[in-house]
Amino acid sequence: MAEFIKIYDENPNQKEIDKVVKVLQNGGLVIYPTDTVYGLGCDITKIKAIEKIAKIKGIKIEKSNFSFVCNSLSHLSDYVKQIDSVTFKLLKRALPGPYTFILPGSQNLPKAFKKKKTVGIRIPDNSIIRTLVAALGNPIITTSIKDDDDILEYTTDPELIFEKWQHLVDIVIDGGYGGNLASTIIDLTTDEPTVVREGKGSLDVL
Repeated sequence: MAEFIKIYDENPNQKEIDKVVKVLQNGGLVIYPTDTVYGLGCDITKIKAIEKIAKIKGIKIEKSNFSFVCNSLSHLSDYVKQIDSVTFKLLKRALPGPYTFILPGSQNLPKAFKKKKTVGIRIPDNSIIRTLVAALGNPIITTSIKDDDDILEYTTDPELIFEKWQHLVDIVIDGGYGGNLASTIIDLTTDEPTVVREGKGSLDVL
C-alpha cells in the first residue's frame, strides 16, 4: 500500500523529498502535484517502472506519449537535439510554467524511448516536483491522473487520488488541491510552433 506524504509547495521538506527520491531510485511509482493536474511518474532510467506505468495506462511504451519533467532547461541537452536560439528564447519565456513542449529527441534518450523521434518536456511552476527532480538528479516520466467521472477529467483532491491509487503506486504526495486543466502542448519540431492542445498555459508566449 502506498504512503501518503504531505509536502508544502512554498517550502518542501527535504526529509520528505529524500524519502520520495529513495523510492524513485528503487524503481517506485509516485503521484505528485504540478502547476496543472496531478501526475504519475517514475525515474526515467528505471525501465521496469516505466513498463508498470504503461501497463497501468493500458498502452505499449513505444506508443506512449509520456513527457519528461525537468527542474531546469539545463537537462535539455541530455535528451533533446540542438535547438536554435529562437526556440530556446521561447522555452525560457514560458518555463517554468503550465506547458509541455514537444522537441526533437536526441540519441541519448533512455533505452525505453530509443525509437522515439520526439520528446515532451515539462518544467512545472511547482517547487515540490522541481525540488524532487533536482534531488533525484535526472528527469522523471510523467502522465496525468485522469478521473473516471464524465464531467471532471482530472481528480483534484489528493485524498481521493490516494483512495483510488493506493494499491498501484508507492507514494502519493499531498501537495494540496490540484487543478483540473492540463498543460498547453506546443510542438516545436516544425518551422512554426504548433498548438497541439490548448490548456492552462496562455498562448501569449508564442
